Amino acid sequence: MPARRKMSFGDLSDRVGITPAHLAVLKSGRAEEVRFTTPAALCEVLECRPGDLLRREPEQAPEPAPVPATGAP
Repeated sequence: MPARRKMSFGDLSDRVGITPAHLAVLKSGRAEEVRFTTPAALCEVLECRPGDLLRREPEQAPEPAPVPATGAP
């Protein structure tokens, strides 16, 4: 999205008010939590909607716990 707006990563982070490292974590999808104000600020600067920045990925089901071996002879 910043490339479409001809904006550098550093300029975007300055205008949004977050560090370039935090922006990189958001971009990579490794962020575990995001404040509501962050996508709002990104959308304001990039002139877009939250759906342009975010996508939902289904959670992977946890692997089933191993069944304990029984001592049956």
